[in-house]
Amino acid sequence: MRVAAVQTATILADVDANLAGCERQASEAAQEGAEWILLPEFFTTGVAFKPELVDCALPPDGAATQLLLGVAKRHDVTIGGSFLCLDDDGHVRNAFFLATSDGIVGRHDKDIPSAWENCFYVGGTDDGILDVDGLPVGVALCLEYNRTQTVRRLRGKVDLVVGGSNKWGAPKGSPAYLHRGAERLCEWVPPFARQMGCPVVDANHTGPLRFKMPMVGLPYITELQGGSIICDARGDTLAYRHRDQGAGIVVADVEPGRIEPVDPIPDRFWINEMDVVTRNLSWRLPNWHGKRWYDRHGQGARRRTPSARENA
Repeated sequence: MRVAAVQTATILADVDANLAGCERQASEAAQEGAEWILLPEFFTTGVAFKPELVDCALPPDGAATQLLLGVAKRHDVTIGGSFLCLDDDGHVRNAFFLATSDGIVGRHDKDIPSAWENCFYVGGTDDGILDVDGLPVGVALCLEYNRTQTVRRLRGKVDLVVGGSNKWGAPKGSPAYLHRGAERLCEWVPPFARQMGCPVVDANHTGPLRFKMPMVGLPYITELQGGSIICDARGDTLAYRHRDQGAGIVVADVEPGRIEPVDPIPDRFWINEMDVVTRNLSWRLPNWHGKRWYDRHGQGARRRTPSARENA
């Protein structure tokens, strides 16, 4: 099976431009012979603390899903990616949809929003296992690749794991150890694959990222980490695209299936551990703030306002 992971130069909150770019790159991947094509997490928008993202959520059958269906049918491929999805219950979720030429075959909602992502969506509860013409496929999004609970949820049940990420770096001016730590943390696919015992694909974003930090309003200037990657069942890298290579596509042939995992599942929450500064300032604190912001200013507030629901 030939698979492709797309690496995009996403424009934050510009849905139309990002959809056009993803369609173009997906078509390029199909022309390179890819049978499966993976787009990054938040392929329609990217993500940061940018309040305009509240207005960027799309319905389950909206433009993002239509793009997936169109590419799948036009090129006879399987294609997937996640976007901010406004569901019928009024909540937004980070929803990954997988499409074939026959239609949408499944969906996975990311379990735990990361940091300021909490401002824009709520977590999901599904098992992330999709059936694609008899092939059991797992889905993981961003830090789901780095959580042992994801391995426990999927190991021994799927023959392939696909998904995408949106990995940002430490802010400009931070101590060097924080930049090194962010880069090390984001190298989560090979150890994840070694614990899963099946091939793994992760599509990513690249390029500059700038926004104002929540709570303090200071500029956060960084680079998206890129690193679109395809690994085999032993965790060996078959194809990789560094952030410095910019937008593009990595393609490799994989053999879906399970082997005895190379590594055991560690007895901890994270696979690659966070340092204490990152764990508190980039995980716990923005998680706490983001949930409250969602309820007060995001879609949670709109759900409580009839006029907002009518105009959504």
